[in-house]
Amino acid sequence: MIINNKPNSGINLGGYSMLLSQVDLPSNRLQKLKNWLGPLWVTVIFFLISLFILSAFRLGLVIWQSERIENVTNFRMIMTNGVRVDISSLSYIFSIPLLISLVFYISRKGSQLLSKSLLVWYVISLCLLVYLEVITPTFILEYDLRPNRLLIEYLIYPKEVFSMLWTGYKFEIFISFLALVLTVIAAFKLFRANWIPCIDIDVKYRVIVSIALILALFLGARSSLGHRPLNPAMVSFSTDHLLNDLTLNSIYSTVFALKQMGLENSSEKYYGKMAQDKIIELVKANTLTNNKAFTSEEFPTRAMKKSSYSGKPKNLVILLQESLGARFVGELGGLPLTPNLDKLMAEGWNFTNLYATGTRSVRGIEALITGFTPTPSRSVVKLDKSQRDFFTIAKLLGQNGYNTQFIYGGESHFDNMKSFFLGNGFSDIVDLDDFEKVDFEGSWGASDEDLYDQAHIEFNKLNQHDSPFFSLVFTSSNHSPFEYPDGKIHQYDKEKNTRNNAAKYSDYALGKFIKKAKSSSYWQDTVFLIVADHDSRVAGASLVPIERFRIPGVILGDGIIAKSDDRLVSQIDLPPTLLSLIGISGSTPMLGHDLTQHIPESKQRAMMQYDKNFAYMTPDSVTILQPNKNARAFKFKKNLLIETPIKNGMAEQAKAVVLFGSLAYKNQWYQ
Repeated sequence: MIINNKPNSGINLGGYSMLLSQVDLPSNRLQKLKNWLGPLWVTVIFFLISLFILSAFRLGLVIWQSERIENVTNFRMIMTNGVRVDISSLSYIFSIPLLISLVFYISRKGSQLLSKSLLVWYVISLCLLVYLEVITPTFILEYDLRPNRLLIEYLIYPKEVFSMLWTGYKFEIFISFLALVLTVIAAFKLFRANWIPCIDIDVKYRVIVSIALILALFLGARSSLGHRPLNPAMVSFSTDHLLNDLTLNSIYSTVFALKQMGLENSSEKYYGKMAQDKIIELVKANTLTNNKAFTSEEFPTRAMKKSSYSGKPKNLVILLQESLGARFVGELGGLPLTPNLDKLMAEGWNFTNLYATGTRSVRGIEALITGFTPTPSRSVVKLDKSQRDFFTIAKLLGQNGYNTQFIYGGESHFDNMKSFFLGNGFSDIVDLDDFEKVDFEGSWGASDEDLYDQAHIEFNKLNQHDSPFFSLVFTSSNHSPFEYPDGKIHQYDKEKNTRNNAAKYSDYALGKFIKKAKSSSYWQDTVFLIVADHDSRVAGASLVPIERFRIPGVILGDGIIAKSDDRLVSQIDLPPTLLSLIGISGSTPMLGHDLTQHIPESKQRAMMQYDKNFAYMTPDSVTILQPNKNARAFKFKKNLLIETPIKNGMAEQAKAVVLFGSLAYKNQWYQ
């Protein structure tokens, strides 16, 4: 009995082993799948890991921005549509290595070469995915958007950008570098742990698997069975621009922006078509020019504009203030950071309801120097067809005997400014290398004080000539990382290098210069415009954050009557107004109003390009155009957009304006 009860009976153990061999455990099934897929298995693993990483980063951003997510539906839309975007993005990223793998999968040849190629591809891809997601929070803090074309454009200028990053974003650089190192290590380990060179499946099944994967890849990339493949408009659901961007991932938004930059699509690609004659008719009708004055068939908006001042032509100086939105200007209801500008507003012609056309410096330059209407494309400062023979007030003034000049404290090639200016009427460029002295140099170049000191020197030189002069002076101190010399201001914020303190320093430098200019020999013969290029951080939970486009603008000079002007004004109205004030008549293609004239309320308007959205604002409504969607109308009250039924004709008017820019650029009408 005792012997029969021994647990190590040979018969019982054999039966147990037989039973185990008949059970298909999950681990066995997984191993069988690995053997079937062979080298394709590592692609599956990297795809799933990448999908998890993108979703995790998105979830983190959603939690961070939870105050802007109104309900559970918004959360669900962001996360579910986000997975759809991620699958599409990864299908494109893994398409080439997967197709190459399928060749080996069927033929069973080239395993060693395939292994090395896939390793490099997947490590680089994973690093790029992680890096763009890691820098996304910083980008959102600055632009309220995921990385897009701004990231690409800044990469063209590594010196300025690296200097800015190193000065103001050391912690972010460290985190990004650490994330890259950890990603490389993890990617290598992940690949080695999942690389399977052998295949345990018949050739006919390998062909079937290959066809199935190619079909899945195609459907995943396209993410739609409709006429058009996935695009950002398909997953847009909110009037809050950032929420729509959170649905994307950063590699998708960056690559999509790069594609759009390469195509330079016209406005009609986004907002639909309109007959050319209708576009021209509507944009002409909204000007102050009599229809009979448009005499050129070749250049349909060119017309003679007569100045309101008829004396000796005056000098013109535009002091372009970097990133100075109305919210930083005390006189406009903003923070008490600009006591000098506030004082000047009381002394000159002050525009209290002035709006920028965009969110970049080159967009502001475009409006102020050319009077060109904004488009969803890049500014004409950077486009190929506008580098020569494009209308600027500098070119017109040069034809009228003016010396024309651009003064900048950094390197003038930044944002293609130097090339555009030299090709379109500016005869002299003065940048950092030309300054007689620089007491303080930051990431973006000389401080505003040094800039204005050099400008004063240049104006005195130019004033000794018999001919008048025009000078565009562009500041840079009020720009991240907000560097300025010590001991100049009483800081608004305790921490030194902040946006508010930089704005206050920039105002200090401006006041110091104006005081010096008033005692100069050139003051009495010069008209000055002090104006911002754009606000500093254009963001908000609306299709177009209108309140972030409001900027200061004041015209000063001997003979300029002090007044407060509350008419609705666009940046494109300023160049024709300046020409009128300095006594320059001429034929121009500009659509802006000469504000020295009476502007009927029905013709007052401002236009704003915010990424791919376009706003056309009148005194009583705002019409907003979005890509591939119907126009929407709003009332703008207390910095809020309140949706209303759209008025007859407003959608057409807005569409005509935004389509005109692309049409004029394409056909080279703007000369």
